[in-house]
Amino acid sequence: MTAVPPDPDPVDTPSVGSAHGVEPGETPPDSGSTTQSANQNPPPRSRMTPAGVAALIAVGVIFAIFLVVSVVYLLQVAGLMDRW
Repeated sequence: MTAVPPDPDPVDTPSVGSAHGVEPGETPPDSGSTTQSANQNPPPRSRMTPAGVAALIAVGVIFAIFLVVSVVYLLQVAGLMDRW
């Protein structure tokens, strides 16, 4: 038993024409290759997903921590706050 060759049969493949194109009659007639489903995607219920809300909250918390640390540092540099 022999394995099926990976290449198509040369008889079934179109030949190359003179200008490196395909000879007339060797290609199927024009037809749509893709179709659009009649079922449209449902619209989203809200603009933000739960993961997006969690990411915004996380960024807000990190920004608030950064802001507090930077204000405390500036107060210490200015000499208005010697110890915490």
